[in-house]
Amino acid sequence: MNLRRHKSWIGLAFSGLWILGGLYIAFLWFVCRVYVPEGHSLQLRYKGPLVLTAPEAAPNRLAAEGQVGVRAKMKGPGRHFYNPIYWQRNVVPDVVILPGEIGVVTCKVGDSLPQGEFLVEGDLDGENQAIHRGILRKVFGPGRYRANPYAFEFKIVKREVKKFGNQEKRSGWVEIPTGHVGVVTLQTNNAEAGLVKGVQSKVLQPGLYPINPSEQQIDVINVGFNESSIAVSQQVDAQGNSLHDEHGEPLAIQDTGINFPSNDGFDIQLDFSAIWGVMPENAAQIVRVFGNLEAVEQKVIEPQSESICRNNGSKMGAIELLIGETREQFQTDVSDDFMKVLADKKISMLYGLVRHIYIPKNVREPIQRGYVSDELKLTRDEETKTARIEADLREAERKVDLEAERVQVETERLRAGVLAEGEKEAKEIAAETERLVAQIDRETAELEAQRSVLLGRATAESKQMSAEATADKFRLAVQAFGSPTAYNKWEFAEQLPTSLDLKMFYAGEGTLWTDLNNIQPTLPVKPTSK
Repeated sequence: MNLRRHKSWIGLAFSGLWILGGLYIAFLWFVCRVYVPEGHSLQLRYKGPLVLTAPEAAPNRLAAEGQVGVRAKMKGPGRHFYNPIYWQRNVVPDVVILPGEIGVVTCKVGDSLPQGEFLVEGDLDGENQAIHRGILRKVFGPGRYRANPYAFEFKIVKREVKKFGNQEKRSGWVEIPTGHVGVVTLQTNNAEAGLVKGVQSKVLQPGLYPINPSEQQIDVINVGFNESSIAVSQQVDAQGNSLHDEHGEPLAIQDTGINFPSNDGFDIQLDFSAIWGVMPENAAQIVRVFGNLEAVEQKVIEPQSESICRNNGSKMGAIELLIGETREQFQTDVSDDFMKVLADKKISMLYGLVRHIYIPKNVREPIQRGYVSDELKLTRDEETKTARIEADLREAERKVDLEAERVQVETERLRAGVLAEGEKEAKEIAAETERLVAQIDRETAELEAQRSVLLGRATAESKQMSAEATADKFRLAVQAFGSPTAYNKWEFAEQLPTSLDLKMFYAGEGTLWTDLNNIQPTLPVKPTSK
């Protein structure tokens, strides 16, 4: 009975544990579970324990482990389980920066910056996380960022252009096109880079740059050469065509272009063009002093063009401005003075051109008529010189033809002489060659005869020596065997075949032929066929 009761208590205990486990899993799954979708993060704020107390994070600070407040670390996409009794859970979207945009971040936690400073060094997280409140010096390019909104505030900037009069300051996503440079103006000091606020001497080359509007502003300056002109306005008819006098000179409107009195009291007007520019190394100085190129043109190029032309032109008379040599000197003086003035202001000049000078008609006509008569006289003189030179040319041509014929005849004579001399030398060389050939043939025949004699003698001596050697061999052989008969027997034996089979047999009284029937034949006899 007690055992049955004990088992029932155990069963109830296990059932209770299963129920508690199921309730706990259900609590975790339905109450504590937080799903963070893609592109979002989970921000957590610790509320503290229910009964006991926990220290709170300092104002403008992220909470450390065990402190009440917003935690710095945020969880990424997925399922997370946090008890809502202890945690405040907020699903926040990530910051997305598109191409052509930058993110300017303001740090809202940390220590206060010193007086007068507003830019903060550092990053969003990691070892270089910002520790002061203020605008981060670093800007963030296109991408996705998981930034705690309690600590960091993003401002998306595309392209910002601020106008100060006729000057444009750019920031954000700054594009510097080809043929331009970017002049940087710092809004505050950068102690880490060792830079002082103001216009920087180092410029940005063409390209794309993410620029923090709170730190830098960029002036985009065109480098290279530009053209600026001051022109005299011309009188026109109802159709807008320029009017000219009887000499083809355009009629000018008074007090236009660059006008000044000559030193003899005549009113002079002229057109002037300047080819000037700014080099990259001088762009910062131009922005620092003038602001932009438009200001350079308005404050330097145009006033100096008028001033220099007036100063040099007023020293000369109207006739001097019309005559070639003195007019060229005026052009040179104006160009040199203009170049010196621009060089002092770090502006490069390629040309300063006086294009047209409008001389009063009552001064220009007498001078032009005088020049026309002088030119006509010079033309007649040149025509006379031309006729004389042409006659000399014809005479020279005839002399050239005569000399050409003489040279041709002399050439033929020299050619015939050279050919005859060549043929003579060729025949002499041929005769000498034949003589040498005959001499060589004779010497060759003599050598051939000598060769035949020597060969015949050598052959005879060879045969004689061979016969003597053979006889001497037989003599020595006879001496070795003792007598000629012994030598002949040896020679006979040497000539016998090696396969000879000799048999000895006895013959009785009588002749050999009578006893042959009683002995076996010495040679095998082939049996006859039946």
